Amino acid sequence: MEFLEDNHWAALAGLFAGGALGLSSSIGRFCTLGAIEDALYGNDYSRLRMWALALAVAISGMFTLEEFGYVDYSQTIYYAIKWNPLASIVGGLMFGWGMALAGNCGFGALSRMAGGDMRSFVVAIVMAISAYMAIGGPTAVVREWLFPQQAFSGEMQGLAHLTGRWFDAGPLIPALMFASICAVWAFSGKQFRTSPTHIIWSVVVGMAVVLGFWATSLIANNGFDEISVESVSYSAPMGETLIYLMTWSGSTMNFGIGSVTGVLIGSIIGTKVKDRFRWEACDDARELGRSVFGAFIMGTGGVVALGCSIGQGLTGFSVLAYSAPVVLASIFIGASLGLRYLIHGFQNV
Repeated sequence: MEFLEDNHWAALAGLFAGGALGLSSSIGRFCTLGAIEDALYGNDYSRLRMWALALAVAISGMFTLEEFGYVDYSQTIYYAIKWNPLASIVGGLMFGWGMALAGNCGFGALSRMAGGDMRSFVVAIVMAISAYMAIGGPTAVVREWLFPQQAFSGEMQGLAHLTGRWFDAGPLIPALMFASICAVWAFSGKQFRTSPTHIIWSVVVGMAVVLGFWATSLIANNGFDEISVESVSYSAPMGETLIYLMTWSGSTMNFGIGSVTGVLIGSIIGTKVKDRFRWEACDDARELGRSVFGAFIMGTGGVVALGCSIGQGLTGFSVLAYSAPVVLASIFIGASLGLRYLIHGFQNV
């Protein structure tokens, strides 16, 4: 049966992982920009603590699976492509600034689009197009000139592996230490640790990241087709999904397409459960213009940085790649500057 081909199994894994993220967004309010806004302007760190706990679950899960030979992420983009610090910084800043202007990251746009937000629909389409333009379109020429990507096959480009080499040990113990730090900080907030909703959906997000890596590793090791070992990310996969919808018979289903579809389905279900479906649009033409421009530079920045707030901030961080904390910090700074610009204008940025 065609459905049983390896790429379809990968897409099915993506569907479940993306569905879990969609539910976490629509029911658990897991959101990148929302977490940053709450921390900067509401003095509420609960959603940032959700991120920390999700990372603790993902990191401990990933390195435990690696220790027992169930996952090999050495050929993922985080380790197989030589880390370019400048690309991580510039791409992260672009993504963060664009996220602030657009009002959502790619993952958030998919989730809100499922709840009836037509501005998010525009953001998702523009981001998908700009990401693919940066991969193989006109902006790819500039990207490749400024930030060339090189294959890498040296020592593992990971923080846990680096720490392990310092102490002549494996990466598991350092990884569990990183995870413990994240978990301790998450539970240090009383509002967070007394909220079952925050805790449960944080764990769901972390497990979704682990599921993606585990499932694609299983398929890659036991299947007959060439399947990439990957997990959730929403820059290039949104472009892939758009291409697939337009060229159904000429494209191949994969994990990323399944993941994008899963976010939409999970968010639709969560929106119905919470009875939050509302048709919404932009307030005026200026807001639409900001959203389109923000989505464009967000899609481009996500490709330059080799991942979005989810692709690097969660998935890349779960394997403690060098790039992940740099990209995540740059996204935070870019989003902070973008939000300040929206509130105060350029003179106070």
